[in-house]
Amino acid sequence: MQIVKDERYYLDLTEIMDFIARDSVQRAILFQTDLDISIDNIINFPLKYRKSIYFDSENIRGLIFKGYVVPYEVDMNSSTITILGIVKWKATF
Repeated sequence: MQIVKDERYYLDLTEIMDFIARDSVQRAILFQTDLDISIDNIINFPLKYRKSIYFDSENIRGLIFKGYVVPYEVDMNSSTITILGIVKWKATF
């Protein structure tokens, strides 16, 4: 499988990194490094994470990472995992 990151993901990540870097550039870099490792591990078990609460599709999953949700779409036909974005997790009651 191949991982593709959508432009929206990069825009969201830049905003998050800028926010974290205001407090500590080192923590921002560590956040991105750890996030990249978690995303790269999706290849091993693409359906491991729960179905996304933001989309109505079994193929769209949500990786939970340090209070953020990384929605991604698994396309078994093209052997592609598309990282759709990254958002702050919000509880819905």
